[in-house]
Amino acid sequence: MWLALGTTAVVLLALLWDLARPRLRDRLARHRTESAQRRERAAQSGYDPGRERRAEQRARALLRSCVDEEAWAMYRDLGFLRVWGGLGDRAQGASYAYLIYPHKPVVAYLPQTGELLSEYCVAFPDHSRPYGSARLPDSDDVLAKWMALSADERHLIAEANMHLPGRQIDPEQVRRDLLRLARWERERAERGADNVRAA
Repeated sequence: MWLALGTTAVVLLALLWDLARPRLRDRLARHRTESAQRRERAAQSGYDPGRERRAEQRARALLRSCVDEEAWAMYRDLGFLRVWGGLGDRAQGASYAYLIYPHKPVVAYLPQTGELLSEYCVAFPDHSRPYGSARLPDSDDVLAKWMALSADERHLIAEANMHLPGRQIDPEQVRRDLLRLARWERERAERGADNVRAA
């Protein structure tokens, strides 16, 4: 009995395979044709899959050439920039500052207490053709916000959509970033003091 059932199962599988094989062959041929057409369209349009990575590398080089060494090190190590409000700095007693994240709102906060004040939504879309997209490379977005804040803070803030903290960026993440920033500054100051003593 088991032999008969096994033989029947093998025959049934062979028949099903014969029925399914032409469909599978057609699907495979159609898939190959569509893949070849996609590759041909991509080649004709000049699409380059490494373009975004190269654009980000160029954007990082441009950002590095525009900001001071401390700001570059901050962005490289932490992934965001701090800009003192009112074009001030800590030595001049700036009463507020901004954190600039790529493709996120600019966050205003009080450096003395770490209190978050607001989020300012600004966008700098890439309108270049033929490959322009809604998103600049990360470093270009940070640079555009840094330049706008440094050149005309009042205008940028007046034109931005202002929201309470937490609308788009988790306030706890910003607080953690402020703690990371404080630790980063301490370590940098200690390394600077060690270098001065060594010299």
